Amino acid sequence: MDHKADVIIELKQVNKFFGEHHVLKDINLSVKKGEVVVIIGPSGSGKSTLCRTINRLETIDGGEILIDGEEMPSEGKKLAEMRAKVGMVFQSFNLLAHRTILDNVTLAPIDVLHKPKKEAQAEAMQLLKRVGVDSQAAKVPAQLSGGQQQRVAIARALAMHPEVILFDEPTSALDPEMINEVLDVMTSLAKDGMTMLVVTHEMNFARRVANRVIFMEDGAILEENTPEAFFANPKTERAKAFLETVTVH
Repeated sequence: MDHKADVIIELKQVNKFFGEHHVLKDINLSVKKGEVVVIIGPSGSGKSTLCRTINRLETIDGGEILIDGEEMPSEGKKLAEMRAKVGMVFQSFNLLAHRTILDNVTLAPIDVLHKPKKEAQAEAMQLLKRVGVDSQAAKVPAQLSGGQQQRVAIARALAMHPEVILFDEPTSALDPEMINEVLDVMTSLAKDGMTMLVVTHEMNFARRVANRVIFMEDGAILEENTPEAFFANPKTERAKAFLETVTVH
């Protein structure tokens, strides 16, 4: 099998600055089809910024980001097409407040993929059922709990048939009792073979679901390993210190 053909996301020597602050330092990272890659590290280490550069929500100051071997253009129709391959689930759910849950999931498939409305709605209902909120389809986001809203956001990402979904701290805005309902949906997606890049503070999820764990600190990738190896035997002092501050069940 051609190794290159398997790589969906590739970052090569990616650098980014916010003013004088060097937030991403020579990042090299690839995500293969079917892989779940989890990025962990202390707050402010550049994890979310890295996630946001992949679909050009943040610009980069050096290096390359390739999706299916092609560089992401900075604007225009081609960017929209390539962005459609990359789903995104944010920390805040980013649902349209004045539209129903069903509309939130169907708008992009209708507008971007030009799906007939009936077909888009039928598929949206299946996806809402898959994430356990189909009974909420006629409501607006404010009528749902945070956990339900985040599950709708996952359904919305899936509705575009992306090749990969980026999750940027998807549970950090949730109350503790809602975190597992979102992680359970993510775990089932992983089992179904969805390619995922996940920035998270949930170490248990990283340990159970990741194929690879990436440890970032201060804008750089310091370690990359299987979860078993990383959690049992971190190689750097910084990773050891970080793991002492977080609980891993």
